[in-house]
Amino acid sequence: MKRLLVFLLLILVILSFAAKLTILHINDTHGRAWRFDDPNNQKIGGFAAIATIIEQVRKEVESQGGYVIFLHAGDFNTGVPESDLLDAAPDIVAFNLMKLDALVLGNHEFNKPKQQLARQMKLANFPFLSANFVDPEEIVKPEPYIIKEFPDLKVAIFGLTTEDTLVLQPIHLNGATFLSAVETSKKLVPQLREKADVVIALAHLGIVPGRYPDATTSIKLAEEVDGIDVIIDGHSHTKMEEAMVVNSTIIVQAWEWGKVVGRLDLEIEDGKIVSWSWKAIPVTSDVEEHFYVKTVLGYFKALGSEKLDTVIGETKIVLDGERANVRSKSTNLANLIADAMAWRANADVAIMNGGGIRASIKPGKISIRDVLTVLPFRNTLYVFQMKGEGLLKILEYACTVKPGQGAWPQVSGLTFKSVGGKLVEAKVKGQPIDPEKTYIVATNNYLALGGDGYVVFKQLTGYDTGLALDNVVIEYIQNVLNGIIEDYDSSQRYVYE
Repeated sequence: MKRLLVFLLLILVILSFAAKLTILHINDTHGRAWRFDDPNNQKIGGFAAIATIIEQVRKEVESQGGYVIFLHAGDFNTGVPESDLLDAAPDIVAFNLMKLDALVLGNHEFNKPKQQLARQMKLANFPFLSANFVDPEEIVKPEPYIIKEFPDLKVAIFGLTTEDTLVLQPIHLNGATFLSAVETSKKLVPQLREKADVVIALAHLGIVPGRYPDATTSIKLAEEVDGIDVIIDGHSHTKMEEAMVVNSTIIVQAWEWGKVVGRLDLEIEDGKIVSWSWKAIPVTSDVEEHFYVKTVLGYFKALGSEKLDTVIGETKIVLDGERANVRSKSTNLANLIADAMAWRANADVAIMNGGGIRASIKPGKISIRDVLTVLPFRNTLYVFQMKGEGLLKILEYACTVKPGQGAWPQVSGLTFKSVGGKLVEAKVKGQPIDPEKTYIVATNNYLALGGDGYVVFKQLTGYDTGLALDNVVIEYIQNVLNGIIEDYDSSQRYVYE
């Protein structure tokens, strides 16, 4: 018994000399600066509530002699009209108030010209990180890493952005590229190990593979690069119930939209993590909103609300734009959007990527805000004249897209079928596609410039109408549907087997 007590006392003495570090993290917030409704109509999320959680944890940990780092694993841009119209200024100001320590560039940070991202970086009181991003124009200049120094602990944090961006957001890169996350890390991590006790990869890579053939996942990073203690991940919107450990590296991700705050508690001794625990803290409606953050965000939300709240129609049914559905099958909302594109361009065929549809519309009045929430990217309508041979090549690529991916095709004027990833049937307005016939094909400028892997479009000559897709859909609802949607076609225009 005495030996056991001595042993336990010895353990307590050892642990008392261990530095305590808590990492709080969020990712893929996509403009959700304000509280929003979950499927049960409960208010969740919002930066004001997150600020309260951050403040409470800081007080708790620091009162016990520990240290706190707050990180964002990328994709703060694009998703909510009030944020999009103000170039994510509300989000950045809230992060400043919450004393965010660092943010890694996500792929959606490149949805708009690099000049906008450069302006966002100037507004921020925290560093933007990405060690594998190279911009020959030097418009966007993130830091590769930072070192956080505490009295008895040094923490290195380096950023990695998914190579998927080359396929997902190619339009505004203008020569910028993303080096291999693995090769970049193999060169950088040994240097950081000499400078710090703990090495953290703040990574927008994702748990699951993306569209780019050689894109690095966080699991692959941990498997192939030694010396990374922790990977704080984003990109794949993964809802983790517990942390992963791969090759002695802890991997965590905090789901999406600020629904949860990840909390990773570490105890470090002599540059080694001797114990750790992780949990996801739900950002529920009972979390009190931080007064100052709520006040500032309230001001931003009021800007432009009058225009956003303009009613443009009414729907008697749910228009289905749920992420899982529009990336795996035809839905009434996806069909409506594709039909609107074909109508406005007077096209035979319209092709839309499911990943460009970001929300559903509930029964009731439809406002401009609703449409912008569904189509937040402000893509424009692009029109091609092409031979059936070219259209078949586009569909052959579309058939390689697996359910769940953003490149999933949503179409109008067209029905087609694939088996085992191969195109077996394709018809335009009920007739088989004639390789020699000329068709008018409408799409968005994102796909037209090769986005989501639709590189066949880049080999063809088309023109950008300059018409924003959200405005096209608004006009279609008002002028074709007469402002009332009592039902809409939800038939499966693409059959995947």
